[in-house]
Amino acid sequence: MNGKGLKRWKQLGFGGKVWRVVWVALLSVWLLTVLQVLLGWFINPPLTPLMIQRFFQQVGDKERKVNFERDYVPLDSISNNLITAVVYSEDGLFMYHHGFDVKQMKIAYKENKSGKRFRGGSTISNQTAKNAFLPHTRSMTRKVLEAYYTVMIEAVWGKRRIMEVYLNIIEFGDGIYGAEAASQHYFGHSAAKLTRNEAAQLAATLPSPLKRNPAHQSPYFKRRVGDIKSRFKWGAVDVDMPKDKRKEKYTDRETLVEFFFWRMKQD
Repeated sequence: MNGKGLKRWKQLGFGGKVWRVVWVALLSVWLLTVLQVLLGWFINPPLTPLMIQRFFQQVGDKERKVNFERDYVPLDSISNNLITAVVYSEDGLFMYHHGFDVKQMKIAYKENKSGKRFRGGSTISNQTAKNAFLPHTRSMTRKVLEAYYTVMIEAVWGKRRIMEVYLNIIEFGDGIYGAEAASQHYFGHSAAKLTRNEAAQLAATLPSPLKRNPAHQSPYFKRRVGDIKSRFKWGAVDVDMPKDKRKEKYTDRETLVEFFFWRMKQD
């Protein structure tokens, strides 16, 4: 702080100093998040909050071994079968929305409130934002930050980079992160060689990778795999689809702002 700046600081009252500190702190945090997203555009995160959480959970549980498997690869080294499988399994409108599927969010809210079952209604963009930048906690603060990061990565990264980061950091088992590590662990070959059946198994793992994965196939898991495989008839997903074609299919979708006002009316 130079002489003039120091003089102005001394002239500020207590409230003014507090406001200045808060303002600078908030600006610094915002700039940090912008830097995170910009770096994530071309650099894969060395670690994610979930990876750190899982490590400490493994260390603190005598019945679990400490395991860390991860091998980042470019999207071109991952079979399109897996890209197609995770889109049809997790987020059918991935290529058409702007980060949020409001229709699914409404359905999830109604089902959760009725007590039928718990579901998140999150998109692949939401999951990428959460896994790349935030700890896995259930809180309104995390949800708000997830929405913020989702808007940022949709604007800066685009669909291809979002899918690339997603498939490289998503959890496929206890300490198993990313498509390449999962493919090597469960099938003994690279992610580039994943068949439709293998891709469907990995996609079916995503909702609950610690409970259901290719190494622990319950009857539900097998039905889920069959359901995902049946959706391949809809055609392969193209992450390089031109933006004009994406807009055609999503012109009548509701926005996040509309969902917010709808949500306020439900209470």
